[in-house]
Amino acid sequence: MTATPATGTDSGTGTEELVQRPPAEVRYADELAALRATDGDPRPPGWQLSLRAARRFIVGDERAGISRKFVGNAALVERALVTLATNRGLMLVGEPGTAKSLLSELISAAVSGSSALTVQGGAATTEDQIKYSWNYALLVSEGPSPRSLVPAPMLRGMAEGRIVRFEEITRCPLEVQDCLLSLLSDRVITIPELHGPQGLVFAKQGFNVIATANTRDRGVNEMSAALKRRFNFETVFPIADFDTELALVEAEATALLRQSGVEPPPRRDVLEVLVGTFRELRGACGQGERMSTVMSTAEAVSVAHAVGVRGWFLRGEPGSAADVVASLAGTAAKDSPEDLARLRRFLEQEVPRRKGTQWRALHDARHLLAD
Repeated sequence: MTATPATGTDSGTGTEELVQRPPAEVRYADELAALRATDGDPRPPGWQLSLRAARRFIVGDERAGISRKFVGNAALVERALVTLATNRGLMLVGEPGTAKSLLSELISAAVSGSSALTVQGGAATTEDQIKYSWNYALLVSEGPSPRSLVPAPMLRGMAEGRIVRFEEITRCPLEVQDCLLSLLSDRVITIPELHGPQGLVFAKQGFNVIATANTRDRGVNEMSAALKRRFNFETVFPIADFDTELALVEAEATALLRQSGVEPPPRRDVLEVLVGTFRELRGACGQGERMSTVMSTAEAVSVAHAVGVRGWFLRGEPGSAADVVASLAGTAAKDSPEDLARLRRFLEQEVPRRKGTQWRALHDARHLLAD
């Protein structure tokens, strides 16, 4: 689940137009600047915005011209911000595609003015990539020194007093996860190779950690109880309301299609069928067979993007329900071959019960579903 990108400023250079996805602090630079200029509320030490202003930046404020960027529970955003103003880390958990990464990015941009200090967790992630490493040419020629030290996101976040994002933390080996224990407790990184004050990097005000984990990956490398105690956990749920999800998919797909050179916006009636199909297949409506793969809002946006690209560049028109069918297989058949069969049964047995021109077109195009 994502939100509609807004055009940010980049000192008048226009370089953001060459980037596929600028970070939040670039996309929404004008809004952040306006909020900082008018923010008279008390701020936690090291924060660039107050809690109230950070909340407005994320959930939006129409009267002030601040766009809504996260479609979710505002109370969740408030709890997340309060957690980060304490000495507890924030853990965002939920199904894939529920905007955990987007929320962590937006919070980091609001609190620190930058979302770039990010660790991408995975099986190959090492402690060096989290804390620090060395320039080995300088290390050999000069020995250990601050000049030969290469800071990683955690060391930079502590030294600069900024939020650090740790994506997919449960995909990291346990020994790598546990390197965060003393860091989050004592708020200091020890560099044994350096002596005296140079060997200690203390966290400045404003430093904290936002970690994310998919509920489907929880069993990969389950966090230790000791590490869990250093975080407050918040669950990000899928969008419950059809109209809200439809509006989000429409806005995001429109922005992506514009970036891809597609002139016409997506057809709303086609998007209604697309979003309805995704909600049925993930069990949001309590009908039909639930897919084992994640039929998230983010996946719906990707399919809507593909539908528009397919329709425009192949036929010179907006995408159709037939393009939806042709684009669904790559989303549905990720985890289990049975998912493709479930999708086929849905198109053959469930879709004919729906009323509307586009639902009929979806059923008529079922033969386009790839094997």
